[in-house]
Amino acid sequence: MANVTLNVTDAKGEAAGTVEVPGELFGHTAEEVQSRIPLIHQVVTAQLAAARSGTHATKTRGMVSGGGRKPWKQKGTGRARQGSTRAPQWYHGGTVFGPQPRDYSQRTPKKMKAAALRYVLSDRANAGRVAVVDFGITDTPSTKAAVAALTPVTENKFTTVVFSRENVNEWLSVRNIPTVHPIFADQLNTYDVVTAQYVVFTKSALEAFVAAKTEPAAKEA
Repeated sequence: MANVTLNVTDAKGEAAGTVEVPGELFGHTAEEVQSRIPLIHQVVTAQLAAARSGTHATKTRGMVSGGGRKPWKQKGTGRARQGSTRAPQWYHGGTVFGPQPRDYSQRTPKKMKAAALRYVLSDRANAGRVAVVDFGITDTPSTKAAVAALTPVTENKFTTVVFSRENVNEWLSVRNIPTVHPIFADQLNTYDVVTAQYVVFTKSALEAFVAAKTEPAAKEA
């Protein structure tokens, strides 16, 4: 599979060359991506399910305090028989079939998650929505500089920006921009690519991401 060429821009949003990335990560065709939509959907659904806390709970009739005494005798009153004032049909009674604490997580093999990420990155690359930006931020965080670097590339559309962990000041520079979701290279996942219109890497983040994704494949080979 042929390598893919991504555009690189500088801190002013001007062209600063290109960089080649592996085709197995960014080079899948639109037809291949289209055929893998069920896979992507399954991975995103599992990721959202795993994020649910599952701590919701309601009280059944056995959990509601009170109601230990029969409200009236069984026969002779003309009213329906009742055993407790905490039965579900009573005001302040227990809840029937209400939600209980549970684990929503789904089992998703690592290879499925890795494949889904490759296909969604390829989809964004095919649309020309993956770029590399050199923010030029080193010593001091600067949101103004980050906005100046990103706006010509992303047109203020929602963007996932991928950083390396070495230069935290770049991450600090974009964290307050409403249209930006900052993430580190080792955290990049299918959901954060699917929900973004653009995916932007810093040079160091792209190198770290490609190295992490290609080394395991090399070891398996």
